[in-house]
Amino acid sequence: MQNLLPEPPATLLPTHDEADAALAAAEESGSDEAFAAVAARHPTYSAGWAALAARAFAAGQVVPAYAYARTGYHRGLDQLRRSGWKGHGPVPWSHEPNRGFLRCLYVLSRAADEIGEADEAARCAQFLRDCDPAAADALASN
Repeated sequence: MQNLLPEPPATLLPTHDEADAALAAAEESGSDEAFAAVAARHPTYSAGWAALAARAFAAGQVVPAYAYARTGYHRGLDQLRRSGWKGHGPVPWSHEPNRGFLRCLYVLSRAADEIGEADEAARCAQFLRDCDPAAADALASN
């Protein structure tokens, strides 16, 4: 069956140059404290939370990864709504400022699975694919 309603336009989050620079500096230093400082100074910046979540997950710290990812996910939802998102529609991976939110959603799905929250893991994985299948593919290949 074909959907006769048009798809909503893609939602593009705004850039955050200061936070991007802080995250780049944290990546260069590699220090956990530097990543935490990015999240503390820029709490609405999902990419900072995504970096913390990914680092914690890679270190086997699943509960902190879950918490960081959930925080970044919710902060990202707030920004998406402020940018006109109505709860559905594309959030393209190709737009760099969207990637922090999408990364949080990916790590949230993985961490939820690790702690036995299978329903949440599946919902998050599907939400990521609904936002942009390219995001799901790119993140799964890393």
